[in-house]
Amino acid sequence: MSDQPRPPRPRSTGKPHRRPKKDPVRVLAFEALRAVDERDAYANLVLPPLLRKARESGDFDGRDAALATELVYGTLRRQGTYDAIIAACVDRPLREVDPPVLDVLGLGAHQLLGTRIPTHAAVSASVELARVVLGDGRAKFVNAVLRKIAQHDLDAWIERVAPPYDDDPEDHLAVVHSHPRWVVSALWDSLGGGRAGIEDLLEADNERPEVTLVARPGRATVDELLGEEAAEPGRWSPYAVRLTEGGEPGAVEAVREGRAGVQDEGSQLVALALAGAPLDGPDERWLDGCAGPGGKAALLAALAAQRGAVLLASEKQPHRAGLVARALDGNPGPYQVIAADGTRPPWRPGSFDRVLMDVPCTGLGALRRRPEARWRRRPEDLDGFGPLQRGLLRTALESVRVGGVVGYATCSPHLAETRAVVADVLKQHPEAELIDARPLLPGVPALGEGPDVQLWPHLHGTDAMYLAILRRTG
Repeated sequence: MSDQPRPPRPRSTGKPHRRPKKDPVRVLAFEALRAVDERDAYANLVLPPLLRKARESGDFDGRDAALATELVYGTLRRQGTYDAIIAACVDRPLREVDPPVLDVLGLGAHQLLGTRIPTHAAVSASVELARVVLGDGRAKFVNAVLRKIAQHDLDAWIERVAPPYDDDPEDHLAVVHSHPRWVVSALWDSLGGGRAGIEDLLEADNERPEVTLVARPGRATVDELLGEEAAEPGRWSPYAVRLTEGGEPGAVEAVREGRAGVQDEGSQLVALALAGAPLDGPDERWLDGCAGPGGKAALLAALAAQRGAVLLASEKQPHRAGLVARALDGNPGPYQVIAADGTRPPWRPGSFDRVLMDVPCTGLGALRRRPEARWRRRPEDLDGFGPLQRGLLRTALESVRVGGVVGYATCSPHLAETRAVVADVLKQHPEAELIDARPLLPGVPALGEGPDVQLWPHLHGTDAMYLAILRRTG
């Protein structure tokens, strides 16, 4: 037996020690936000496998998955607004608050200000999450901040933290609608309208988009897809079906088999417009010069097969070329998929009758689907994309034969990525001309003055796709 005295027992505080209670829904939402922040991941890629794993483990049911999805996307979409509110409730600059703490605070702020979760439940659940993932010390900080946030509703907080519209319109809209100021400015320039238009657009960017499917011609029909629960016809594309209550695309047999796919109607319209552009001479060889991940290529290949034409789908990144090959697998007609740099093409000039170049861009037209992109992009990104976009459009014009047509598309409405690119390339290529793209989108309203087309979430319910159709004349 040891002669050493026993260490004194710690004094009781009178409060029994309690282990933090783990909430699977909020822990999963926190893990998704950390992946977005730490790894520059996209929520729409990170969340599905996390949800699938939770379902398989028995931790989740459908309601849990819906709540986790709302917490992740709602927090990301409203991050700018919530950051401004959190900043008003802490005694240090936000950059000095640890990112994991900010994620818990953002989740708590969204529950308090953006959902119907009762105040006491939102605070207690968030503090409990903080105890699990951050520890007791930082949980106290989270508790103090969230209790301050809970003193006002969202409208009252915006009144406090957003500058008046008359003093600084762009900063006011940036805080109210949770977009970086430079994005607000760029979108406003592209719209060219007044306050109502930009507010409608920013609000649409913060709404959860419907899941839209495409029935690939010759492989699936719209009627087949309309047999799914809560399915309705698309608004504009004859091949589109909307799952109006969210829906799980992976549960649709035609999607699992590759006969149908998930594709925004704006993307479908771009492919349909190129396929429908008037053409003199043969119509046998089509090119998708930036084909990854394969949605437009699959639709184009199916349309080409109906006419006896062949699609070449080219994608620079080999792994993305693999995604294209998977999307085209089973196409009813011949096609080819290659990995090639579109600015240094392996094909001969004048080889094609129709060419689509859906170029890499900032993605500002798809902020509904990838809300984190608005916080990740910077104005200087445009300097990197501009030369590539011009080079790819030049390649497209050189690749098409005289009399053939080129579609230049971006999922960004930024004028530096749309009209400025087309205008610059046309100056260097007088043997090409713009043709009116509006008649190629029959039934679609509010397409502007032309000859190019800009789609909008708030006007068309699509991503903000841009399309210019050019014909090579010499």
